[in-house]
Amino acid sequence: MRKQTPPGAQPEDGHAVARALYGWRAGSYELQLAPYEFIRRIAVGHLQLRAGDCVLDLGCGTGMSLPLLQQAVGPAGRVVAVDQSPEMLSLARARAQRAGSHNVDLQCCAVEEALLPRQADAALLHFTHDLLQSPQALDHVLAHLRPGARIAATGLKWTDPGLAPWNMLVGLYMAQSITRFEGLQAPWMPLTERGVRLEVETLVMGTIFVAHGVWPGQRSRRRLTGAA
Repeated sequence: MRKQTPPGAQPEDGHAVARALYGWRAGSYELQLAPYEFIRRIAVGHLQLRAGDCVLDLGCGTGMSLPLLQQAVGPAGRVVAVDQSPEMLSLARARAQRAGSHNVDLQCCAVEEALLPRQADAALLHFTHDLLQSPQALDHVLAHLRPGARIAATGLKWTDPGLAPWNMLVGLYMAQSITRFEGLQAPWMPLTERGVRLEVETLVMGTIFVAHGVWPGQRSRRRLTGAA
């Protein structure tokens, strides 16, 4: 499926396409994601956050996850939220200011360029397909998680080919949300291939996944050696 490039973006620059795409959607983004709010709550619950933890909110959008994350880590904890869309992050910043948040670090940049804490306790990737398919972004994130850190990733996926109407809905939504369609059969696989120990649930006729688990602190031996 060929994507149309939003106005102002260059087709050869994936980051520029994403910034234009999400800048264009910023005003309606929260309304569009409202039906999936229960998925966000499931994902944050799987992070098993405790008071004082440091959690990464990667591709944070307008900051809809911030209240849940802040409540979980408490005033002694820290939330590092990253999004490359200035329009999205502006709304996230306004949300944090309204809440009087003093433990939220908001960064407007690509995830692979973010200044992340050395050993974060958890990472959330909520509806961030492009991040999951970016080797540079994933490697950067995993390098800044402590061994045993919790990870939760969610999003849309292709379901059974026999459920064509559902796959059409996934495709229509994804056309507004991602710059690459690779990996939609199992979007969590790049994490698994890097050694993250994941459990995966699928919901809504197999069109939504919630992957959650633990980063052991190093890539699996199979991945490092290329052993069969």
